[in-house]
Amino acid sequence: MDAVAGTAGYRGPAEVRARAPGKIILAGEHAVVHGSAAVAAAIDLYTRSSLLLRPTGEGGGADSGAVELYLRDSGLTFSWPCSRLRGALGVEISANPGVPAPCSPDQLATIARLLEDQEIPEAKIWLSAGLSAFLFLYTSILGCRPGKAVVTSDLPMGAGLGSSAAFCVSMSGALLTAAGAVSVGAHRGAEGWEVLEKGDLELVNQWAFQGENIIHGKPSGIDNSVSTFGKMIKFKKGELTNLESRNPVKMLITDTRVGRNTKALVAGVSERASRHPDAMASVFHAVNSISEELLSIVELAAEDEIAITSKEDKLAELMEMNQGLLQCMGVSHSSIETVLRTTLKYSLVSKLTGAGGGGCVLTLIPTLSANIVLEKVTTELESHGYRCFKVEVGGRGLQVFRG
Repeated sequence: MDAVAGTAGYRGPAEVRARAPGKIILAGEHAVVHGSAAVAAAIDLYTRSSLLLRPTGEGGGADSGAVELYLRDSGLTFSWPCSRLRGALGVEISANPGVPAPCSPDQLATIARLLEDQEIPEAKIWLSAGLSAFLFLYTSILGCRPGKAVVTSDLPMGAGLGSSAAFCVSMSGALLTAAGAVSVGAHRGAEGWEVLEKGDLELVNQWAFQGENIIHGKPSGIDNSVSTFGKMIKFKKGELTNLESRNPVKMLITDTRVGRNTKALVAGVSERASRHPDAMASVFHAVNSISEELLSIVELAAEDEIAITSKEDKLAELMEMNQGLLQCMGVSHSSIETVLRTTLKYSLVSKLTGAGGGGCVLTLIPTLSANIVLEKVTTELESHGYRCFKVEVGGRGLQVFRG
């Protein structure tokens, strides 16, 4: 039996659940790569991970049982016998939940071989990176303890809303809670969900970053930080600052369902900057000013309808300017322009979020706007084959629930 805190005294099934939000970039995408500030925020679309540990030793010793992962949304189940994991990973399995460590090249190669045993549908071969992250996080935090994890999500995959980070954060939160490496019970909220202490959130965030590293190679750390801590984050030159919006901000997110190549888009902006250094430097400087002003606006409390409307008008103008500058960078797309034109017909302001070239578009929903306007614009956007999500921006990050 693995010597993992919190599991040695195991007496029976106890389910742990965790949920982590997705994210949007409110301002500063692309320009952040060139030194400008960017603002990211949590949204109330979640990825949920549940974990049920099973007793070791049932039916034949410490290696009996299996580690299972059920992806409820796609109906796929993956399973690895504990004996197979232990035989493959051997001495590389040493559960140490309190010390987040990167996945070594040897570990990653071994995990890749373990995935060869699984029947991954050809159309879902992109799942391999997520499965690798799962196996790494599970065995690093819990060793070879038999158990079943179940994952479901509100977030569309690959749309720039931080779905992989929400997966890594929610899974790390569930695993660390099951391992007894984080404390729960101090801040129980509605429906029994609990918020962890800051130090525990830091630990979750560090593990989630290691998972993201397997999936993306060189992640910035923005997505997993927003998903872990929630609210809003300012990111500039590698520094993260946690922020809080004083008033609720509501957005309509439109997923154009148009795939994009983030690396190619980022490279395209850099190439444009090398061809037009002075002009693009001015663009990046302007984006930085927009991000900084947006932060100062969201952090101010608006006490009445007039103040709220004034605040939202300023946010809308900043979003509109940021979108114009993103068009200057060459990262818009015909699908994004369709969303802009459609929402403008209803006097609503939109901007792309994330890499551009398709992906998702944000539309600010004014507090005093009529529901019928939102219904009409949503219906028209969906008639183009797009998906729409109404979200609140700047809410809570990771939450856990222990049954």
